[in-house]
Amino acid sequence: MRRAFATILGGLTLAGGVSAPAEAGDPAAGRQVAGMCRTCHGIDGHAVVPIAPHIGGEPAEYLEAQLMAFKTGRREHEMMSVVAAGLSAQQISDVAAWYAGHSAHASLPEGVSEGDAPQACVSCHGADGISLLLDAPNLAGETNIYIDTQLKAFKRGQRTHAIMSEVAAGLSDEEIRKIADWYAAITLEIDAPAE
Repeated sequence: MRRAFATILGGLTLAGGVSAPAEAGDPAAGRQVAGMCRTCHGIDGHAVVPIAPHIGGEPAEYLEAQLMAFKTGRREHEMMSVVAAGLSAQQISDVAAWYAGHSAHASLPEGVSEGDAPQACVSCHGADGISLLLDAPNLAGETNIYIDTQLKAFKRGQRTHAIMSEVAAGLSDEEIRKIADWYAAITLEIDAPAE
């Protein structure tokens, strides 16, 4: 019985049905993979398309989890699902290491303080939009349309997450827009990895 199970599991792994654990990500190999990401997310992770998030300086754990969710169908997006489906688990670890190797820095606009930040968000995403947790994204400098769209997707059940689904469910559209505007007004700088 154990042998049959091992044979089936091995066959699924080879067929791509179950992803084998990847080794630690290689940023140099990840930079090569990032060539396909640059059109939307930029080679440094600073998005060049308003509907794409900035990914430079994101925690590798967050990036890997999102790419694996797109790859396995737990999260769906017309472009990202196709891109991630073509990546191996190792390529996902590599590209996550590349983008995580960048440093993200945020500056609040003049005339506001951290105390003005949306309180529903700061414990995970920070007042300045730089994530405080490994499994939460940075929000600094994202376009308000991107944040608005993602929060409404959580609110409507189109995206699910243990924390975000509950937080978004309690927000009005006006509150969502205020949150989106807050983080969009923050200046984000992304620095390349040290050589």
